Amino acid sequence: MPPLTEVLMFGPTKSLMLLAVASLSTTVVSHAQAVRPDADPRIEKLVASVSQQRLQATATTLAGFGTRSTLSDTMSTARGIGAARRWIYDEFKRMSPKLQVSYDRHMLAQQGRITREVELVNVVAVLPGKSARRVYITGHYDTVNSRRPAGADATSTAAGAAPSVPLVRPTINNDADAPGANDDGSGTSLTMELARVFAESGIDFDATLVFVTWAGEEQGLIGSMAHATALRNAKGVVEANFNNDIVGSSLGGNGIIDGESVKIYSLGPEDSPHRSLARYVQRVAGTYVPSHTIRLMAREDRFGRGSDHSSFTANDFPAIVFREANENYERQHSPDDKLEGMDFRYLAQNARVNAASAASVALAPPAPRVTTGGGSPTLGRGTSGYDASLQWQPSAGAVAYRVYWREAWTNDWQKSQVVGNVTKLLMPNVSIDDYVFGVAAIGADGNESVISAYVSPVRKMTDVLIKK
Repeated sequence: MPPLTEVLMFGPTKSLMLLAVASLSTTVVSHAQAVRPDADPRIEKLVASVSQQRLQATATTLAGFGTRSTLSDTMSTARGIGAARRWIYDEFKRMSPKLQVSYDRHMLAQQGRITREVELVNVVAVLPGKSARRVYITGHYDTVNSRRPAGADATSTAAGAAPSVPLVRPTINNDADAPGANDDGSGTSLTMELARVFAESGIDFDATLVFVTWAGEEQGLIGSMAHATALRNAKGVVEANFNNDIVGSSLGGNGIIDGESVKIYSLGPEDSPHRSLARYVQRVAGTYVPSHTIRLMAREDRFGRGSDHSSFTANDFPAIVFREANENYERQHSPDDKLEGMDFRYLAQNARVNAASAASVALAPPAPRVTTGGGSPTLGRGTSGYDASLQWQPSAGAVAYRVYWREAWTNDWQKSQVVGNVTKLLMPNVSIDDYVFGVAAIGADGNESVISAYVSPVRKMTDVLIKK
């Protein structure tokens, strides 16, 4: 039976009326009944499968390599980045035959913080889904010890300060101790644990899950940038990148303890796909990990700093980064980033938030497309000139859609309405100047996609020619 193609809504606060022939009415009702507001039991089970003990064991092994600097030893079986990446690869292989494990290799010339020619190796584990669209869970496994000598200026020794000062200088000892238990053994452990959890779940995901541990992050996000650029050139479809960088300690350097919240940074503007993904995580976490507070941060990352999600945003893929609530900068990029600074109960909670969010995206249909081929929003004023006329492209597997709207000055959705299996919506006497609109696709199991927002295009201005 063909989908209903248009809905008429009488104002943002009044009831919905479906203008359809009688033969389609029962279809709309059955689809609406498929939308469950409750948690998906499959995702609940997956979230519960996250093991704090496994996270701790993985982080312990990673820190035990002494250093995982991108420019450290590659031949040793016990120390350096070569030993670390081989161990990660073997662990991915051991987890499940469902995981397709590979090295993502890039030969680098000397450049910037890469002080000599080196082979950079990301470790990738792919869990194939029913579609080619990808959901990434990532963390960087490389480390660095950039401890300045005694007496150096304090602003240049703080890990969060002086971004103009090169992090890795030519004189640095790349084989010095850099255990990186938290930066980013925490994100690497989380990524590896979720690869196991997803592979063992038995869930048939629509999207393909990709778990990557990056190298070269400490030299300028090089490993992730090489991967994301190649992905863009291959016209890959990425639904989300959940990047995790320093997510394993609840005790900040200021003495404040916060093991009940995590920060998510996302690149603007406010209706960018990155911000939409961040809001999505906040909603999903409220269902599956309600004890953990999601703090949304309206910038791409901490002030003057960055991480591998930026390689995805630079290539126009939706991406966010998780950061612990309260950092200890003195431990970062130093030999003091050890296991005793970790809180594995807290790391497990952050892993559960990632698991619930990634599973929800991977089970839901793809987010609807709300633009023309040329990128213009498919939003108009209707034939009257005073209505909101919304259109979107159908999403594969969707049985219904949810339309969201909010007042134009607010930055999060205020109201929503399920509108059935339709591709158009008319809202009489609702001005598109006063409201922001978005659409999400809903699958037969009730899982909902990330919201696609209608973004007002920026007016291009031209110079005024002045007669002299």
